[in-house]
Amino acid sequence: MRLQPMVLAWTLWGMGAKHKSGSKRFANYPRLNPLGIGRDISAADLIDKTFMAYNGGRLREAAQLVSKKMLPRNGTVGVTLTGALTPAGLGKSCLIPLMKAGFIDWIVSTGANLYHDLHYGLDMHLYAGSPFLDDLELRERSVIRIYDVLFDYDVLLDTDAFIRQAISGSEFQKSMGSDEFHHLLGKYVYERGRKLNLKDSSVLATAYECGIPIFTSSPGDSSIGMNVAAMALRDSSLTIDPNRDVNQTTAIVYDAKSRGLASSVFILGGGSPKNFILQTEPQIQEVMGIEESGHDYFLQITDARPDTGGLSGATPAEAVSWGKVAPETLPDCVVAYVDSTVALPLLTAYLLTRNRPRRAKRLYDKRNKLLKNLADKYLETGTVTKIKGRKKIKGASSGSHNNNKSKSR
Repeated sequence: MRLQPMVLAWTLWGMGAKHKSGSKRFANYPRLNPLGIGRDISAADLIDKTFMAYNGGRLREAAQLVSKKMLPRNGTVGVTLTGALTPAGLGKSCLIPLMKAGFIDWIVSTGANLYHDLHYGLDMHLYAGSPFLDDLELRERSVIRIYDVLFDYDVLLDTDAFIRQAISGSEFQKSMGSDEFHHLLGKYVYERGRKLNLKDSSVLATAYECGIPIFTSSPGDSSIGMNVAAMALRDSSLTIDPNRDVNQTTAIVYDAKSRGLASSVFILGGGSPKNFILQTEPQIQEVMGIEESGHDYFLQITDARPDTGGLSGATPAEAVSWGKVAPETLPDCVVAYVDSTVALPLLTAYLLTRNRPRRAKRLYDKRNKLLKNLADKYLETGTVTKIKGRKKIKGASSGSHNNNKSKSR
């Protein structure tokens, strides 16, 4: 039977009304109905109003997680750096503004990111090139390529010379944690920057200025470590103490948790720095026998898959089983499968728009005190023999926390 136009209109209107009245099933979910993008929209509004689904949705959740849960109430935020971020300029454009705003309290980085950060701190020139150049020709012309970033071979030689000259100083002639090493090296970069009239050009110099400890989980795996090793053949006494690094990073987390503050991890990439920042909680619980539940908030920006079994792609749900992430906050955890060079500038703009600057914690200045507090607690509760099993978490049951409850889809 063919309906008349007026009858059809009323029928369709009724269908819409019925659909609307039956929306209780979706009460916990916002409607997907974005407005059109205008010419003057801010990056923060762009994320909040138009990043609605898929990895765009995860990036919106990531921004809101940092803004609304990691940063408020003086929570402690640790950031990891992997991938060639500083050569691409993300140290200057993103990390330094976040550090100076008090949004980053401590860092675990690959040595390579810190080495290439030195190029900017020493006012050396890097160039936006192309990934499709002839690498044999580049080698003949003494040009180094990191995908589409280009620079002269002399940049490496001059940076190496700066490192060797700096670590020849008397203050470097001892065993130390990588945080102390980077603090001392950052002082040299900071002072060189002042002579060159540079401002906010180096992550290492900014960390020195703001009292932000920077650790590297693999000290020998970079050109910085290579120069330290070479100087050992010239009778340098400098060595990086991995035991101090493991205990010092753990002390930072224990300090936050013991004072009722949130401990959050913001992971750019994956790799060794990801594990190094997360293992602080198993160190507290499994090794030291101190009762704890895990990091409160977990955010990872990555392109690594979880199904290969590698740590880089391991989900926060898997981290719960290790005690690395607190089960009760698993639904707040976010994994966004986005290139860090895309995500970090957007997140930086969002946070600087939505959040007021925080007072710097200057955790480096408190390093000895924090380590002593951890040592005292460990010697009080720890043991050389087998640690007793973890206590059962109230309200937890088999299958109550799984991948589908975290925002890592």
